[in-house]
Amino acid sequence: MKIYIATDHAAFCIKEDVKKILEALGNEVIDLGPDSDTRVDYPDFAHKLCDAVLNDTGTQGILICGTGIGMSLAANKHQGIRAALCHDAYTAQMAREHNDANVLCFGQRVVGLGTIESICDSWCQHDFEGGRHADRVKKIEL
Repeated sequence: MKIYIATDHAAFCIKEDVKKILEALGNEVIDLGPDSDTRVDYPDFAHKLCDAVLNDTGTQGILICGTGIGMSLAANKHQGIRAALCHDAYTAQMAREHNDANVLCFGQRVVGLGTIESICDSWCQHDFEGGRHADRVKKIEL
């Protein structure tokens, strides 16, 4: 799977770790920045990532900031993006299976590296179930 990743300055410190986790799971990872921990505005990176996911069919994205809240709010402004803020492997699984989420968000200040690894593993191992969930997902798009 091709996965785009972007953070803000608050999560820059774990981005390389997350990239390694994703690559070890067999994914191609495209880093959209930032390139340092210099203060940046998270919406700029959320919008950049969402544009990439929307313009590259079949891809997914991961956005990380301090809490994951800001990134998920900004990402969900894009029609066609279903960004899910996940705190554990189960929420990541449900986001994929029931909500067809295409962007995973989490907070560097909220979850530790071990939890991040389990979130990424769960995200990558599960797919959208469709069925009764498909009608619900359609209702998200206005």
